[in-house]
Amino acid sequence: MAKKKKQNNPNSIAQNKKARFDYFIEETFEAGLALEGWEVKSLRQGKVQINESYILLKNNEAWLFGALITPLITASTHSNHDPLRLRKLLMHRREIDRLMGLVDQKGFTVVPLGLHWSKGKVKISIGLAKGKKLHDKRATQKERDWNRDKQRIMKYHA
Repeated sequence: MAKKKKQNNPNSIAQNKKARFDYFIEETFEAGLALEGWEVKSLRQGKVQINESYILLKNNEAWLFGALITPLITASTHSNHDPLRLRKLLMHRREIDRLMGLVDQKGFTVVPLGLHWSKGKVKISIGLAKGKKLHDKRATQKERDWNRDKQRIMKYHA
C-alpha cells in the first residue's frame, strides 16, 4: 500500500507548486478570502484546486479567478453552488495600490501561492511574481535533480 504524503504545515489547505516553478516570486502577501459557508466546509475537507487560478486587480479590488472549490455531496441541494465563482480578496487599500502600481509598471504579475488556516480563518498567500524564461525553468529543474541526488548519496554514505 502506498504511503500518504506528509503535509509540511498542518494549517496548509492547498499549495500552488506550479507557480513557484513558472515564476520568480519577488514578494509575498497574505490576504483573506470572502467565502460562503459551503466553501469553508469544502476547504476543511481539502476539496480545492488553485493550480489554474490567478489574481486580477480591478477597480481597486483584488479578485481570485479560477480557483475550483468542489461542493460536498452532503451540501444543500436547494441552492446552486458555483465551484468556479469569483472570490474577493480582503486586503488593505495600500497593499492593493502598491500591487497595482508594480503590475502596471514593471511587468510583474500576481499569483496565488497557497491556502492556509490562520486563527480559524482561511487566508491566501499571494506572490508578486515575474515570469521565468525556458532556460530559467531548466536551471531550476537541474538544481532540484542535483539536490535530490546529493541527498540520496548522503543517505547511503552516512
